[in-house]
Amino acid sequence: MGDVAMSVPVLRALTEQYPNIKVTVLTKSFFSPFFRDLPNVSVFSAEVKGKHKGIIGLYKLSKELKRLKVDALADLHDVLRSNTLKIFLSGMPFVQIDKGRKEKKALVSGKICEQLKTTHQRYADVFQKLGYTIDLSNPSFPEKASLNDKTQKFIVGNSKKIIGIAPFAAHESKMYPLDLMEQVIETLSKAYHIILFGGGRQEIEILDSFERKFENVTSVAGKLSLNEELDVISNLDVMLSMDSGNGHIAAMFGVKTITIWGVTHPYAGFAPFNQPNDYMLLADKNLYPAIPTSIYGNKYPEGYEKASGSIPPNVVVEKTRSIL
Repeated sequence: MGDVAMSVPVLRALTEQYPNIKVTVLTKSFFSPFFRDLPNVSVFSAEVKGKHKGIIGLYKLSKELKRLKVDALADLHDVLRSNTLKIFLSGMPFVQIDKGRKEKKALVSGKICEQLKTTHQRYADVFQKLGYTIDLSNPSFPEKASLNDKTQKFIVGNSKKIIGIAPFAAHESKMYPLDLMEQVIETLSKAYHIILFGGGRQEIEILDSFERKFENVTSVAGKLSLNEELDVISNLDVMLSMDSGNGHIAAMFGVKTITIWGVTHPYAGFAPFNQPNDYMLLADKNLYPAIPTSIYGNKYPEGYEKASGSIPPNVVVEKTRSIL
């Protein structure tokens, strides 16, 4: 989800700077709402668990794509599926992202310790190879979304500043320890309204327990569609997220986004779009010198699971207050 969300600011810049081109995004239908505000952009849904599953399914998909009569293909993912499509669509201009795997491997092995090219710029480089140079230095963002009756109750009528908090990530090593996050929520909820984001039964149960425990805290987990969650996120004053999809979603709306980092690191290029460096709260490298241990947080030495816990709750709280 984060990879898809990161493409949105780049496509916005592309379509604004080249208003005469038309873009068709090939992605899972679930992600279609991400592209709802982009001019000249439509979504072609890949049914990877249905008719487009497996080699035969991808061959069918390639036939459907040929009917679109596109002029070129920009592969922003470079995975097995897109490489298979590249074979089936041979003869058509097909430009792929350079993920920088070699330098990322050097980063996590400790051979280098420097900022690598951002994923957003890597996406932009794909379009540059097709002849479309994109300037990401002066981005624009959509207006705050209008709220329907269902979403209004989370935002409207609240005089307090609104903080979104998304405390979960794909791997434990990327999460702020929940007992520390609970302290952050308790403190901030005394002065601000908190909206909690997550998904899946266990996450919903945890977030609902925070909602019951503290005033001015509301969980939207399991209560809204993705489209409705996007509407709410676009109305936040600030988002507090892990190195995960919700941070990228907030950033694509231009929402100020604080991120907490465990065993991963912004140097790998996955920081939310257009956010200052001081919005990224990093684990103590003196205590955890091997950071970053992996690009995605799935590999780490024993004892690094709670590396982000080296960031004191008061630091998270004060950073949030200072931004608000």
